[in-house]
Amino acid sequence: MRAPKLTTRSQAIPPITSQFHSLSDVAWYGSAYQLTSSSLQPLTGRIYTHFSLKVFRYSLLQAKPMWTYIYQWTYIVFLIIFEIGSLLCATASTSKMLIIARAVAGIGAAGIQNGSLTIIARSLPLKKQAATLGTVMAVSQLGLVLGPLVGGALTDYVSWRWCFYINLPIGGLINLAMFFVTLPNSSSNTTTLSPLQIIRQKLDLVGFFILAPALIQLLLALNYGGNEFAWDSSTVIGLFCGSAAMFAVFLAWEHRTGEKALFPLHMVCQRNVACSCLFLFFLGGMTACASYYLPLYFQVVKGVSPMMSGVYLLPNAISQLILVISIGPLGMILTCSPSLTLSHADETLVAKVGYYLPFSIATGAVSSIGNGLTSLFSPSTSTATWIGYQIILGMGRGIGIQSPMIAVQSSVRPEQISIGVSMLSFSQSMGQALFLTLGQVTFINSLKAALSLHASSGNSAAVIAAGAGDVRAVVSKDELPGVLVAYSQGIDHVFYLATGIALGCFCVAWGMGWKDIRKRHT
Repeated sequence: MRAPKLTTRSQAIPPITSQFHSLSDVAWYGSAYQLTSSSLQPLTGRIYTHFSLKVFRYSLLQAKPMWTYIYQWTYIVFLIIFEIGSLLCATASTSKMLIIARAVAGIGAAGIQNGSLTIIARSLPLKKQAATLGTVMAVSQLGLVLGPLVGGALTDYVSWRWCFYINLPIGGLINLAMFFVTLPNSSSNTTTLSPLQIIRQKLDLVGFFILAPALIQLLLALNYGGNEFAWDSSTVIGLFCGSAAMFAVFLAWEHRTGEKALFPLHMVCQRNVACSCLFLFFLGGMTACASYYLPLYFQVVKGVSPMMSGVYLLPNAISQLILVISIGPLGMILTCSPSLTLSHADETLVAKVGYYLPFSIATGAVSSIGNGLTSLFSPSTSTATWIGYQIILGMGRGIGIQSPMIAVQSSVRPEQISIGVSMLSFSQSMGQALFLTLGQVTFINSLKAALSLHASSGNSAAVIAAGAGDVRAVVSKDELPGVLVAYSQGIDHVFYLATGIALGCFCVAWGMGWKDIRKRHT
């Protein structure tokens, strides 16, 4: 359900900005969601370590006290919170209300992502996890293919609000199914401590309440700088200083807390773990930039409908899907007898080769090329060109998307898997939140500068105030070409940023370790 969220919602961004006249809030629609999600990722990792994933029906059979129901619904409760946030998004009447609703949905999403990955990690040996993650990624990529089409169709023929309403029946079915499956629990869940004792002694709430304000201040400073306030204003400088101070306090507290910290420093200091987290941090950031700004390019610069925008994004999503799926059969062909057919391939290339590092490096390299080429888009870019560049962009993400998960699990003890998963999820969500904000700052500032060259001062203000969906309605035919060039240049600058992010991904990939995963948990 979470997999296609970026592509489905992104088709609705231009109409939303037009309805609420909120072009400057584009980043917040994603960042608010990712901010709460990333802030809670470490905490949910602790929760899944010490609380059950889902044993509600056993509690009923064993007549356990009512208070046990609360923490034994962990996964289901997070799913319900996500559904509530989706409902609030669908009924939002202002841009600020939508941003707050996205933050609520992010709280639930934090638990859903960690819970799903933890289930896989606890259920299978490491070698089999590569194949399972490949299957999960393939299903996710199918969602990414359908997401633009579904989001575009809903926005075009019903309303952008249905991009959020659609979560309600899907979540309801998942909740219903959860009551009829048996989910594994870690040995940590055998503790005799009461829920209140676990919360007080195991969850590091102090660390969470230090980290959350630090992240909020950082994103506020980045969002305000150059927009509502000058970069050298006391407000922006104060937010940066406050964020830095809170991060310093957080590090000191984590060092003092030791093994019970949100981010145990002995895990963070492991090179494989740290580089894997940074890899997902950069990968999440460049993915978010593409997911939000490619629809803007097609709907504003190319002038197509949300539905057709979804169709135009298919080369990106399908190439990623093909890479994720084909890695499994390809591994059997490359590492086994040439006489084997695709029907004999039942493991991923990572599992057969045994090393995840080559795929991580390839992801960074190909993604750098793909984002760099995408930054060349203009109003006159041909169909063949934007299809080809998107294919390269999607291939880059599909090559090594599961590598960080495998790297971390091969580097930590089994009882630390939930914490490791939460660190990865935090890194990905934080990368999306941070780079979406930086992308928005880059886009708005570049758009303003380009409009000053290609449009009159009056039209410049009107274009920004109108929102992405109404640009053509507020600009005369004579000035429209110049405005579209300005919009295209603003989006190109976002992909300059994405190219730099991808290069960061390439650099940190080299530190993820050269480990043979076939030697562990086979």
